[in-house]
Amino acid sequence: MANGLKGIKTVRDFELAGKVVFLRLDLNVPMENGKITDENRITASLPTIKYCMEQGAKLVMASHLGRPKTKDDTEFSLEPVAKRLQDLLNAEVILVEEPDSDAPKHLLPSLKPNQLILLENVRFEEGETKDSIEFAQKIANYSDIYINDAFGASHRAHATIHALPSVMKDKGIGFLIEKEITMLDSLLQNPKRPYIAVMGGAKVSDKIAVIERLMDVVDGFIVGGAMAYTFLKAQGLPVGKSLVENDKLKYAKEMIERIEARNKTILLPVDHVATKGITDTAHAHVTNDVAIAEDELGVDIGPKTIKNFSAALREAGTIFWNGPMGIFENPAFAKGTFGVAAAIAESDAVKIVGGGDSAAAAEASGFAGKMTHISTGGGASLEYLQGDKLPGLEILRTRIRA
Repeated sequence: MANGLKGIKTVRDFELAGKVVFLRLDLNVPMENGKITDENRITASLPTIKYCMEQGAKLVMASHLGRPKTKDDTEFSLEPVAKRLQDLLNAEVILVEEPDSDAPKHLLPSLKPNQLILLENVRFEEGETKDSIEFAQKIANYSDIYINDAFGASHRAHATIHALPSVMKDKGIGFLIEKEITMLDSLLQNPKRPYIAVMGGAKVSDKIAVIERLMDVVDGFIVGGAMAYTFLKAQGLPVGKSLVENDKLKYAKEMIERIEARNKTILLPVDHVATKGITDTAHAHVTNDVAIAEDELGVDIGPKTIKNFSAALREAGTIFWNGPMGIFENPAFAKGTFGVAAAIAESDAVKIVGGGDSAAAAEASGFAGKMTHISTGGGASLEYLQGDKLPGLEILRTRIRA
């Protein structure tokens, strides 16, 4: 049973006026040539930032961006993010170059109500990924209240996620994490039925733990993407050169049997878009049935499969979607993913999309606005759903001592 928010305070539980709030955000947005290509994570952070400003807090914000090797990796600078925040908040965002410095401490006394501090990419500091108490203590020395609103980073025991709240008394979460956990808990506790989990993406191995956790909760699975070829091959069907995890064939075969033994459904592709190579659009064609020729590989689900999947999704009460149905980044192989996205969008179900590729697919399909919730954390949402404890949340729980 998920107990998501038990023992965790939220930003509403604190008196913020005149206090220094250290706000850990997930502003890890995709960039191309210094331009932000998707600002969803920035907009998702705004409600908590605005609330703190309205309550009269002095804000020091922090985030990581990408995986810089050293401070010289300037393409990972948060400068474009600072500029975008400045526009969206209509306030001055002061970017502090050295996160591990006393600069915030000196800036804070004279900070005006419409000024906010943003630390440069915390991963420029070696101490961040090492969960350094020294780095954390430096921040704790000038902060009164710690608020984590970086769901997408909460599965990592890093200094601004884990060490820092471990040395601070007043700590809690922002509105984004509160929404994420509430939504993910709804997938585990009394979901509206029928409840269907749509699984896609490349590998069965990435999804085993989630499948195991959901097997007793859902009414059925829909499996597409490259992971479906492992299931089809496990049933003795010809999949040609399609991506298959041969070491997972036994698991896939047993999983199908276990699902059916529980009187639950599993829908697999009955036709495919097949071609000679993953970038070969010239030879792409729809197969007549489930079989894929020896010299070809599957790159998307076919029209009969889209029809089958869509019919099941229209009847659903709850849908959890994690993983695309094919190589959707290539428009020639995107019909399956976008078709499933359309069916999910049209259904009256509670529709929750896992982060990462699924969020990108929902956006690309044009149906993102029709989803109940799109998670901002790919790895974090999967780890949470499979029952793992997230270091960034666990450290915020107040334990009732007997």
